[in-house]
Amino acid sequence: MFTGIVRERARITSVEPRGEGLLLRVAVEATADGLAPGDSVAVNGVCLTAERTDAGELAFWAGSETLSRTTLAGLQAGGEVNLEPALRAGDPLGGHLVQGHVDAVGRVRRVELEGEGARVWFDAPDQVLRYCAEKGSVTVDGVSLTVAALDDDGFAVALVPFTLDATTLGALGERDEVNLEADVLAKYVERLLSSTRR
Repeated sequence: MFTGIVRERARITSVEPRGEGLLLRVAVEATADGLAPGDSVAVNGVCLTAERTDAGELAFWAGSETLSRTTLAGLQAGGEVNLEPALRAGDPLGGHLVQGHVDAVGRVRRVELEGEGARVWFDAPDQVLRYCAEKGSVTVDGVSLTVAALDDDGFAVALVPFTLDATTLGALGERDEVNLEADVLAKYVERLLSSTRR
């Protein structure tokens, strides 16, 4: 379980094919503290298991199922990813409950500058959009965000300068793809309501 509060924007050192998946290595500063092999880390919102936690570097393997449902297959050495270690008992819940189970890949429709911040519109499939509500929560590339507006094809978020600087979202441009995770609480509500109608 995660919170969508990114711990670190990390640089990818290598992406290597391995079997039907790929081995991803990233250079880190703060994220490796206290991590051990086998621990979970959200990488651009995707829950992965750390295979190696050497000083200054983390390594992850992503299988074919993960690659088919996320943007990880498009990562390249030199790029950056958002990292968040799993929530520990007693940690503050600064964002919202995030599973690291990507629901769908979305696409940037447009980026509108608003002073030092930005409003970003994302086109999203129905399996995400149906759970979105204005002022509700959504996760984009592992970042917990508030839905600022909705239309039939997607949603907008308002990004403050800190988020633009501390995450990879500040580098997004039109047509870029992102990992989307809907608020899990909305899914549970839908499930409960559907079961009461039977």
